[in-house]
Amino acid sequence: MPEPRLLLFDTASLYFRAFHGIPASLRSEDGRPVNAVRGLLDFLARFITDYAPTEVACCWDNSWRPAWRVALIPSYKAHRVAYADVELVPEELVAQVPLIREVLAALGLTVVGKDGFEADDIMGTLASRAGIPTDVVTGDRDLFQLVDDERGVRVLYCGKGVARHDRVDTAWLRAKYDIDGPGYVDFAVLRGDASDGLPGVAGIGEKTAARLVADYGGMEGILAAAMAGRLSPTITARIAAAIDYLGAAGEVVAVRRDVELGPLDLTLPSAPADPEAFARLTTDLKLGGAADRILAALARR
Repeated sequence: MPEPRLLLFDTASLYFRAFHGIPASLRSEDGRPVNAVRGLLDFLARFITDYAPTEVACCWDNSWRPAWRVALIPSYKAHRVAYADVELVPEELVAQVPLIREVLAALGLTVVGKDGFEADDIMGTLASRAGIPTDVVTGDRDLFQLVDDERGVRVLYCGKGVARHDRVDTAWLRAKYDIDGPGYVDFAVLRGDASDGLPGVAGIGEKTAARLVADYGGMEGILAAAMAGRLSPTITARIAAAIDYLGAAGEVVAVRRDVELGPLDLTLPSAPADPEAFARLTTDLKLGGAADRILAALARR
């Protein structure tokens, strides 16, 4: 019997990467773009083959910019809003999202999402309740907060590309930032993240943020040190100026681990759940070698 292992895919992170990294000239029989569909299948096949999971979840952004996070930090992802609460996404990618859902359903790969929450929160919840070694596949550094050697939770980080992904564990985090998974939230809050509309503390960059977390153990210790005069006057003044932001940002950056998801069957199938539907989609979308590779990955189960 294979050793139990859970693989959590940050689905949107991967299909965005596929869309921008694979030629848009890949088209279906009727001329629709399919580069994100084919690329996502190849990414799934690679990780399933290389890491041999027994369980898989394709985690979904039912709410890409949850109202409760925006209420805390109004600038959260605001630069990515097209209008109302619609994300600014290329039309050729928008058209492929329903196709991705169809293909995943035909394969029998479980898609997990919840209204009011991001895929990050789904991954945080599933990783926390798994009870087996878990790998989180993403291009989002914020998920480094989930790293937990004792519970066997790693992040397979695709920041440099899927083929060159990093296996992020505590040793990797300490070598990179001199912090561990639990310290990553406060580090990210201090540093900020322009891609998520989080300003951070003005004048505190990555190195200073990491040093503060490493030296004082997190935000509570940093604030206590500032109040006790143990920080430099400059750092103390910068933290004082950002105190309202600091109070809200921690809750925004922290991945939820308590989303009510109910019972789920995440068992990795050894063949498509609906072979006829998958065969039709393979032909209609001209999935070609990508379809062959995901089928081969499942068959190794």
